[in-house]
Amino acid sequence: MRPITLAKTASAALTTAFVGGLASRPAQSTWYERLRKPSFQPPRQAFPIVWPILYAGIAVVSARTIDRLRADGQADQARAYTAALGANLVVNAAWSWVFFSRRRLGAAALTAAALTASSADLTRRAVQAQGAPGAILTPYPLWCAFATALSTRIWMLNRE
Repeated sequence: MRPITLAKTASAALTTAFVGGLASRPAQSTWYERLRKPSFQPPRQAFPIVWPILYAGIAVVSARTIDRLRADGQADQARAYTAALGANLVVNAAWSWVFFSRRRLGAAALTAAALTASSADLTRRAVQAQGAPGAILTPYPLWCAFATALSTRIWMLNRE
């Protein structure tokens, strides 16, 4: 893996974490505290543990995938993966803004579902490009699927 590619994917993941984190501050608000949440809601402390691990995996696996595709002479596939990664990270950061800043619970559930599909697609592309090492990305779509279920249930519990 080329250090420059890793620097780019790590910067993209860190930017996503920062932008999403700006919107997540209301997680400690009265509005959020008053929301009815399902029994499977993880403790607040889980999120700042899980997300950095996922972002690190995204950065490393994506850098390896892009470099592998380029090394194999598949520049078009490398560009397609890069575009898919960029779109994924935009949706990733957008969820926090939709949920916490806009307080649009239904739209947040749909955004989480789009993120799940996008994350599964990234994982598929990574596995296709590099085999088993690409599967390291698998926890990302799994976590996003869980987030979709959680977001959907919060929306259902709080519909007015």
